[in-house]
Amino acid sequence: MSRTFYILDAVFTFFNEFNIFSRKGLTIVNECVIVLTTRNESAHISCNMLTKVNNMFIEERHQAILDLLNEKGSITTTEIQEKFAVSYDSAKRDLRILEEKGLLKRTHGGAIKLRQIAFSKPPKVTCKDIKEVKENYLEIAKKAVSMIENNDVIFITSATVGYLMTQNLPADIKIRVVTNSIIIAEELRKNDNISVIMLGGEMDDKGNCYDAIAVETIRRLRFDKCFITSACISVKFGLSIQRSQAISFWNALIDSSKQTIGLYPTAKIGFDSIVSICPANRLNTLITDWDASEDDLTQFEELGIDVIVVDKEEN
Repeated sequence: MSRTFYILDAVFTFFNEFNIFSRKGLTIVNECVIVLTTRNESAHISCNMLTKVNNMFIEERHQAILDLLNEKGSITTTEIQEKFAVSYDSAKRDLRILEEKGLLKRTHGGAIKLRQIAFSKPPKVTCKDIKEVKENYLEIAKKAVSMIENNDVIFITSATVGYLMTQNLPADIKIRVVTNSIIIAEELRKNDNISVIMLGGEMDDKGNCYDAIAVETIRRLRFDKCFITSACISVKFGLSIQRSQAISFWNALIDSSKQTIGLYPTAKIGFDSIVSICPANRLNTLITDWDASEDDLTQFEELGIDVIVVDKEEN
């Protein structure tokens, strides 16, 4: 025989566990509404029925969350609250359950889709071809630029975040930029305060050089700072990329730099690509954005990496 639970002040905590909350005389079990009587009277619902209804709606909600995630690439706890009329704690619990099932990755304010191991941009698509400027990429780039000092010799990655750096470099300091990208070199060519060293070698289909000639040149240079990124970064697998040909290049670059600064938006953190370049702790500093998982960042800090989280710009 199922037990009966009465809706009295003393037992509202039970209903909170089942995502129930009061709205103007109504109690909502997910999308199922139960009318309450006056404050001093009691309404009731069987535990078995409540559990059955709750589980049914949780499964439907979880699938709807995954459908939205596949469509948009990310979802916030606020969006879940508003769309499904659940509390903040319930929204967080939904994401935790789905992450434990290996269906998404939680972030600071919501969740993102899982990345495939071999995920990459289409062939011949470069940083210059991407028209949409993501806010988190731009803020990471600006933070990286703020770390550059007068007379620094630096390396700037050819990835999108590096391209955004080139568009925000100050005009009042003199620097020398080394690059393996014809796109980055062209972007900096007309800046009077910037001297550019272009690494040679056989160019790939994105306009970058990673071969033995480029590696040998890197070994003959020294940098104050190198600003790099890769397809992914994780505590266990380190910095990782899709192609093994560039491993020697990136390691030679890190070896030649006083400071190695990793530029990693949330979507790259906690995932692995095909080939590991090096352990994560070869970075001195990791710059990421406001949505990165606190658990991930804590683990990077435990490796001795200085973690910098940029804030979202207020409109």
